[in-house]
Order: sequence, then structure tokens, then C-alpha cells
Amino acid sequence: MTERQTRILPVQRLNKPLAHNKTVAQWWAEEKTTNTPEAAAVLEAAEALRTSDIPVGFPTETVYGLGADATRSASVQGIYKAKKRPSDNPLIVHVDSIEMVNRLLNPDGRSSMTKIPAIYEPLISRFWPGALTILLPNPEGSLLAKEVTANLPTFGVRMPSSAFARLLIHVAGRPLAGPSANASTKPSPTTAQHVYHDLQGRIDIILDGGPCGVGVESTVVDGLSDPPAILRPGGIGIEEIKACPGWENVQVGYHDSALQSKEAPRAPGMKYRHYSPKARVVLFEAGSDLSQVAGRVTQELASSQSANDSCGRKIGIVRTKTWPLAIQLASDAKASAQTQQTSSDNDDTLPIRQISTRIKDVSTTIFDVNLGSSAESIARGLFAALRSLDAENVDAIYIEGIRDDEGDLSAAVMNRLRKAAEVFVTI
Repeated sequence: MTERQTRILPVQRLNKPLAHNKTVAQWWAEEKTTNTPEAAAVLEAAEALRTSDIPVGFPTETVYGLGADATRSASVQGIYKAKKRPSDNPLIVHVDSIEMVNRLLNPDGRSSMTKIPAIYEPLISRFWPGALTILLPNPEGSLLAKEVTANLPTFGVRMPSSAFARLLIHVAGRPLAGPSANASTKPSPTTAQHVYHDLQGRIDIILDGGPCGVGVESTVVDGLSDPPAILRPGGIGIEEIKACPGWENVQVGYHDSALQSKEAPRAPGMKYRHYSPKARVVLFEAGSDLSQVAGRVTQELASSQSANDSCGRKIGIVRTKTWPLAIQLASDAKASAQTQQTSSDNDDTLPIRQISTRIKDVSTTIFDVNLGSSAESIARGLFAALRSLDAENVDAIYIEGIRDDEGDLSAAVMNRLRKAAEVFVTI
């Protein structure tokens, strides 16, 4: 792919909740007359989405998306090229309104409309706009590019709660195919700088709206099956979905590991290894005995000694609920003062403590990250932590898992961690 000049255009001022009783159209009617840099950035990005085959990076409430006109094949192909994404991995369509969904379901524009299946009405009423993707039948004569569905008979669609994302879709006047704006298999981006790190030279425009609030992608549900199923855990919790009429018996239809190579994924994020940093990731399941965790890490460090150890080793530790600082591997060492290091050079500050010690007589630097104890804080910081530790060129990352049933986001957090990990440990 030809190297491109990638620009980051600030739009933080516009990345805010929509004023009460104001529509996106009314908001834009006022904003576009201001001649501000942010309004100019939206107009430039919207024009690129309509006319260019190069996708645009943009913020949502979950993670940064890589947007392209979902109705043009050449545009959607640009996503696969930029991400180096396998072509059998379907894309989620982002819309700004129910009316846009109805146009996708009724491409011929006839008065006898095909409606959104009734099973989804309780979910849409409660969670849209929001971090929920629903699976709909792709109609005959579909407006969507065939690359969006990866030849499946269905397509996934969501309406972001991010007012800015809906504004961009409105100004572009197109439904946007929008996977996460990272290189395929890498941790999802929660800042514009993460997008730039992965896609610099592959895309032209990144709209910088600041850090994302949720930190994991949308939940994907299939109400066309009986019983309905959750195909990917995400920003809407499983228990929240079960509380909706018609969804009390919803089934878990996903695996925390990748599907076998010949299986067709029903939704994004199901088939391939995802969310993986360069470093080897070892995930300890919740409740693992701390002394055995420390012993396992020490044993791995000892067994991986090499001629390069004269230069020292680097490891990352990601803590959540119970692990102490550096899992007590360096209890007698002096830790550096805690500093606010940024993930991938800017934005989304993350507290990382750097500790120098010796383990098995080898100089070892430990980069310790505490994500906090709530599923919400863990979700917000998870991808940034993996990226920050990658930036430190650590050899391995050891992560404290959480229980799948602790909070509405916990299943999504553990799903992402299990897909990122090379090794799962329960001790």
C-alpha cells in the first residue's frame, strides 16, 4: 500500500454529549456556520468518506473506528487494506438513525417496509444509541457492499451513543462500515495516537476526539436465532440484556478462543486472534494463588535466560483486584517514583511504576500497571496498558484476570484477555 501522509485533526470540542432536546441535524446546522477548525475537519472527513477509497479514523464511545462508506465496495476494501484484515471477517455498519437502518432493510424504497424484527425492540429502546450491535437480514438488492457482510446473509448494525460519531455519519450522509482502527490482531485503539501508531502511512485522516470512555467494543447479539444469542461480549452486559423481554434465555454464542480456520464467523471478533501486543501474554485466571503466580513468573524468567540477559530483561505486570505491587517479586527493591506515562506517546495517561531488581541473578526491570478493581476501569485501561507495555519493549506481560460474572463488562474484559493471551494459567 502506498505510503500516505497521515494527519491528526483535533475535534475534542465536538466530542461531547448532545444537548438535551437537540437533534444531530440541528446541532450540525448551527456548527457548520462557525467556520471553526473542528467544523472544517468534519467537512473534510465527510467528503473523504463520500468520495475517497481511503478510510477515516474517528472516535466512538467504545474504541476508535476506521470508517468507510458501507455502500461502496472500493471504499470498504480500503478498510481491509489499511488494517490488513482477513476478508472473511465481517464489518459492523454504523448509522445515525433508525431511518437509516430502515433504508438498508428496504433498498427498493417501496412503501411496504421490511421492519426491524420485533425481538430487537426492547434492546433498541433501552440501549440505542449505545454499545450494542444487532444482526439483521441482508435484503435482496442490498445497498451494502458485499465486502461488509463477508458473504453472510446478515449484517451487523449499531447506532453509537457518541454524538460525534453520529454527527460524522450524518454529515457524510452514508452508513459507515467501522471496525476498530487498529492493525488487524493488535490491541484496539482508545486514543487517536493509538490509531496513528498502527495506521500511519496507510490512511489520510484521523479525527482526534480524546480518549474513549468505554474501552471495549460493542456487544453483538443475534435475535434471528432461536433462542437468541450473544455473539460477542462488549460494552453492554449480559445480565442487562437478559433483563429485556424476550431475551431472558439468551445463549452465549461465542468462544473466548479463535474459531477453527474453516468456520465462518457470524460476527466480527469471533474467528481470529485479537487484541494481541507484540510481547508474549500470560493470563492468570481470577483466584490464582499469589505465591504460585510469583513462582510461575520466576520459573519462566529462569528458563528463558539467554546470552542477551547481560543487557537485562523487561517484563510487564497488569494488576486488577488483588495482586500487590510487582506481585512481590521485588519486595526488597527500590521502585521509582510513580509517574504518569502515556500510552503510545500521548493522551489517555496511565500510571506505570518502573521497578529495577534482580531475579535469578539477572537484572530485571518490571513495569507495573494497576488498572483498578472495577470492570469499568479495567475495560477503559486494558488496551492502553497493553500498548504502553509494548512501547517499553517488554519480553512478556503477566495479567491478573477477573471473574466473568463481576459486573456487566467483566465478560467482555476476559473475552479480550483470553484472545490476547498465549497462555492461560489457573493455579
